[in-house]
Amino acid sequence: MTPTGRDIQRIRDLSRFRREEVGIVFQLHNLLPQQPVLANVEVAMAGTYRTRRERALELLSQVELEGREHGRPTQLSGGEGQRVAIARALANNPRLLLADEPTGSLDSASAGRALELFQRVRATAVTVLLVTHDPAIAATADRIIEMKDGRIVGNGTT
Repeated sequence: MTPTGRDIQRIRDLSRFRREEVGIVFQLHNLLPQQPVLANVEVAMAGTYRTRRERALELLSQVELEGREHGRPTQLSGGEGQRVAIARALANNPRLLLADEPTGSLDSASAGRALELFQRVRATAVTVLLVTHDPAIAATADRIIEMKDGRIVGNGTT
């Protein structure tokens, strides 16, 4: 089932569903190295140039990267790259946000700000599924599903 209660097996156009309703934060950022930061956020969006640009700048501000929009990913720290990836994942106001170790390359202060951003996203009725090996980060979740060797070994609320 999707966050909106739809059976995913009955969705005919999964590419459209993924594009419009799912945001993904990859562990290794997956940024386009030859494109500026702004274009890396805009690439995930539909709409006119003006609305894409405004939304991308707003998201970069939310992840504290205002003023860096013209830099290239190769000029960013690992933490800055991850914050660009978070902004890109939020570009289309997804209903489901998948985040694979989103704080793995962040210092503790940046990780805290990223977790606060995920909390704000959750408050807007977005389902956030966050994968982590860090018990302190897992403790911020409403529900923890613990896995070992590909099997669920714990399933509960915090």
